[in-house]
Amino acid sequence: MTTSALILFAHGARAAGWAAPFERLQQIASAQLPTVAVRLAFLELMTPQLPETVAALVLDGCTNVTIVPVFLGQGGHVLRDLPLIVEALRVSHPALVIKVAAAVGENPDVLDAIAHYCIGSMD
Repeated sequence: MTTSALILFAHGARAAGWAAPFERLQQIASAQLPTVAVRLAFLELMTPQLPETVAALVLDGCTNVTIVPVFLGQGGHVLRDLPLIVEALRVSHPALVIKVAAAVGENPDVLDAIAHYCIGSMD
C-alpha cells in the first residue's frame, strides 16, 4: 500500500494510440518514484477518468494525491473543468489531501526541453 499518488491527467482521444506517449510518461515517472502510485487518468473519451482513478487509490489506502495536468496550456479544461472535478473529489473523499499542479506547459523547464527538441530538429 502506498499512501501517496501522482496522477498524470490528460485530455483523452478517440484513437487508442494517442495515449501511448502518456503511458510512457507514466512508466518513466513510476520507475523514478517506486514508493508512489503513479497513475494515468483522462478527462474524456478514454478510461480511466479522474474520479474513478481517485476512488480506486482511496480504496487502496492512498491519503495524498498530486494531480498533474499533462496539457501544454491552461485552457478551459484546466481552468474550468479540472477545478470542478477536484471540488467534487474533495466532497467525495474529504480525508484525501489533493494537490493540483500547474499544466506542464506552464513550467519553464518543460518549455526549455520542448524548445531544445524543436531547435534540434533543424539539424
